[in-house]
Amino acid sequence: MRLMNVLKTAFMALFKNKMRSFLTALGIIIGVGAVISMVNMGTGASKMVESQISSLGRDVIMIFPGSSHMGGRRGGFGSASTLTSDDADAIKAQVQEVDKVSPIVRSSGQLVYGNTNWSSSVYGVYEDYFGISNIEVTSGRLLHSNDIIGNKKVCVIGTEVAENLFGDEDPVGKNIRINKIPFKIVGLLKKKGQSMMGQSQDDVVYMPFKTAQKRLIGTTYTHYITSSAINSESVDAAKDAITDLLRRRHKITGDKEDDFHIRSSAEIIETSNTIMTALTLLLGSIASVSLLVGGIGIMNIMLVSVVERTREIGIRMAVGARPRDILRQFLIESTVLSVSGGIVGILFGVVITFIIANVADWEPYISIFWTFIAFSFSAFVGIFFGYYPAYKASRMDPIEALRYE
Repeated sequence: MRLMNVLKTAFMALFKNKMRSFLTALGIIIGVGAVISMVNMGTGASKMVESQISSLGRDVIMIFPGSSHMGGRRGGFGSASTLTSDDADAIKAQVQEVDKVSPIVRSSGQLVYGNTNWSSSVYGVYEDYFGISNIEVTSGRLLHSNDIIGNKKVCVIGTEVAENLFGDEDPVGKNIRINKIPFKIVGLLKKKGQSMMGQSQDDVVYMPFKTAQKRLIGTTYTHYITSSAINSESVDAAKDAITDLLRRRHKITGDKEDDFHIRSSAEIIETSNTIMTALTLLLGSIASVSLLVGGIGIMNIMLVSVVERTREIGIRMAVGARPRDILRQFLIESTVLSVSGGIVGILFGVVITFIIANVADWEPYISIFWTFIAFSFSAFVGIFFGYYPAYKASRMDPIEALRYE
């Protein structure tokens, strides 16, 4: 039999039982759709995290305090108070590979303007912080060195703070009270959206470091230090130089453990990518199980079809059809089922991806590579699980088949 005749016969057999063919293909549709949507969701989340980490600044190096030791008990990462603004000043002055440096203290504060109040995160920073974190203003100005040196009571605020305190008014030049201390607003920040931890980056107030440290928090240390290397190639050298400098300043000698931890944005991105890749593969592997279930469904239906069409097979063999023609016919039927299910499954997976991205409020990502893999796997499933029923049909005895009722 010619291939076109075999294809025609296969399609006629499938369309003869439309509902059964659809339900058989449904397993493949769900499987392919699940694989594509799961993988795209994982990849999209990974890219979103990478984008948000990158938005914190390029070539960023962060220095965190180490673990505390008290009464034989060891605190967690960042629990010690080992970093000061003097450390930040020393890094800026002595580490040539570093471009900008800022110590940071953070707290929460109750903001009051007239009869309106709002609770927000308050950060004390140097002027370098805005360059490190790529923070800009829509009106007014950022903090500058005179504000920092003079410990002035000025601040810049995020858009969410402005909306809740001032509505449609321009907040620049207005005075607010933060924990009952008056501050003048000198700038309104550009909108940045949520951080990778789901926190709003627009519900913030930045003020001079010493002002926040002495007037609001009352500490002598800094919660952490952020800095940026002069270029990407200098990040590792900068980390080594910062480590040597802080060990000398903190009088850490020999094999003693550092009382600080240093992380670069590149390391954080690499770690998050490793985690998200593993998660994506796990999701894809779980979803691919449904493809195997769909393949078993195809085998089951094709075996039923072989039994139902036993007499038809006998007639075809009696008029000259060869075993390989029968094999090819049933194999094409199973392949058509799986391939058509794969095509619809791709559309289903893309739609689910866009819905999830819309709900999660991130950019949808469609992986062409994984789409091709899922489609190819669906075709393979059709051939693999359809071969045994097709082989069984091709090995029938024509005389016995003709006798079948």
